[in-house]
Amino acid sequence: MDIRKLDDRLSVAPQITPAEVTEAAALGFRAIICNRPDGEAPGQPTFEEIERAAKAAGLEARLIPVASGGLPPTQAVAEMARALDELPGPVLAFCRSGTRSTILWALAQAGRRPAAQIVAAAREAGYDIAPLAPLLETAA
Repeated sequence: MDIRKLDDRLSVAPQITPAEVTEAAALGFRAIICNRPDGEAPGQPTFEEIERAAKAAGLEARLIPVASGGLPPTQAVAEMARALDELPGPVLAFCRSGTRSTILWALAQAGRRPAAQIVAAAREAGYDIAPLAPLLETAA
């Protein structure tokens, strides 16, 4: 599993399997957020499979699906912010590559921390979200 830490509360990863949910629990994660819509790719585990594995491992699971490409809808950003406020941490969010989860986190953090700090944290995790910096500044 390729887990990349964005901050003390959230790490992101590419698509995980139900078996990797158990591994995430063993690593200390207490909740999972799926940002990938079901059926996006052949053979992709469904959210129901991930959620079932999460419950079996004692983790909470939440689905906030966002289509690939473009910016996520405002509602998804608000749901991500709410999930990060409500779910026990640390939280592991995933999508196909981790990029959508990172973008959702970044937009949810706008106004809570400086844009440069958000961009730097994403860069350190291997995600270049520098083009979002103006949006992160305006939201602050």
